[in-house]
Amino acid sequence: MRETAPLPLDPRAVRLDASAAGRDDAIAQCGRALVEIGAVEPSYVEAMLERERSISTYVGEEVAIPHGTLAAKNVVRHDAICVLRFPGGVDWDGERVTVCVGIAARGDGHVRLLSELAQILMDPDRARALREADEVSEVVRLLHPTEEDQ
Repeated sequence: MRETAPLPLDPRAVRLDASAAGRDDAIAQCGRALVEIGAVEPSYVEAMLERERSISTYVGEEVAIPHGTLAAKNVVRHDAICVLRFPGGVDWDGERVTVCVGIAARGDGHVRLLSELAQILMDPDRARALREADEVSEVVRLLHPTEEDQ
């Protein structure tokens, strides 16, 4: 396995029992989680919604990865992700989403974050474990695997 830095996940940005009225509400909740941990300025939330209007961030396996537009990079204070689990599901333009992994990245950091998330989500067992996690520590372990986990 290749060695990479762990994904920048603050346990305070993990919400396992969220509910949302729809896609935009789920994205706004992700954005607010990133604001609350100091990763982004509040205007980043609108940039996440703007990105979604231009291209869907649904990636399959009941997962969406909302993130801001390139123009919003100047309001990102530090790279971070948040994980919100929606056990009841959210309608995402006709797809069911149960996990949103919000991303904030400066520079081209989003490329590394998306790549590392893709590695996790391409493994059906790890993707299922992320969807079913009911402890913050389990989400952190899934996104920060040790060599023995891999």
